[in-house]
Amino acid sequence: MKRMMAAAAAVVAVSGVTGTAQAGPDFDTIKARGQVICGVTTGIAGFSLADSQGKWKGLEVDVCRAVAAAVFGDSEKVKYVPTTAQQRFTALQSKEVDVLSRTTTYTLTRDTALGFDFTGITYYDGQGFMVPKKLGVKSAKELNGATVCVQPGTTTELNLADYFRANKMTFKPVVIENLEEIRQAFFSGRCDVYTTDASGLYSTRAANAPKPDDYLILPEIISKEPLGPVVRHGDNQWADIVRWSLFAMVEAEEYGITSKNVDEMLKSDNPNIKRILGAIPGMGKALGLDEKWAYNIIKQVGNYGEAFERNVGAETPLKIDRGLNALWTKGGLQYAPPIR
Repeated sequence: MKRMMAAAAAVVAVSGVTGTAQAGPDFDTIKARGQVICGVTTGIAGFSLADSQGKWKGLEVDVCRAVAAAVFGDSEKVKYVPTTAQQRFTALQSKEVDVLSRTTTYTLTRDTALGFDFTGITYYDGQGFMVPKKLGVKSAKELNGATVCVQPGTTTELNLADYFRANKMTFKPVVIENLEEIRQAFFSGRCDVYTTDASGLYSTRAANAPKPDDYLILPEIISKEPLGPVVRHGDNQWADIVRWSLFAMVEAEEYGITSKNVDEMLKSDNPNIKRILGAIPGMGKALGLDEKWAYNIIKQVGNYGEAFERNVGAETPLKIDRGLNALWTKGGLQYAPPIR
């Protein structure tokens, strides 16, 4: 009986005490360097794209900025490294980048055999197909014998083969690694179909099509493509920081904390809000960060909803509906564990 009481007391004690994160080798290097090196795409509007002044913008760029805000108190302390679909994993493994935040699908083999840790899901996506309206196709089931533009070294390439095989259809692949070249090939008529994640199709149509209204994104979504930030195995503290930076953005939206009202929210009596913003200390210490880590993210980058609407939402050229990326309280899948 005494043993059971002692064990129960230990559980209560542990659940009520916040420890300090143990330093990891990657995080130590990042702190000493003074900036986060973030692997992004070579250019997908709404997700990661450099503007005419060379400033990177997009939903996945905002995750990089959030991590920098958490670590350094400054969302601008990021160096962006463009990577192709085939280069990205080597760049992370070789320590050329600290984190990938660039339309990378969370899969079992990537999480294990490649030696990576996925730290959350920035965007719930799925693979689709885009065709010229003049092709007269209304469904992916009508694509038998089509010529299809696809990037190599992607889940897209594997899903494409699986889908056509399952539906007893044939296709002719046009495999091109460079993103700009594959877009040019599609819009110049080298292929009938362009397939990638639906988010990439919306981005390509809005930003790259000569006449966006001349192209149709077919209704079929043929795969699950949960896209999220990725780090190397070996530094749990760094993985935790990236993970909880994204979660803080989601939690902030759920509690109605925005970049505009975050200072007023510091006066809130809600203990959950006080923990998120550091008014009740302990969460920063647990991550090895300043107690204002989440405050800095929200103040400088915004909550998840703000980032979504600013980059890919209804008022942008992409006009993507929240859909699966709505909060769980609004019928979507975005759900963060509690910050406590």
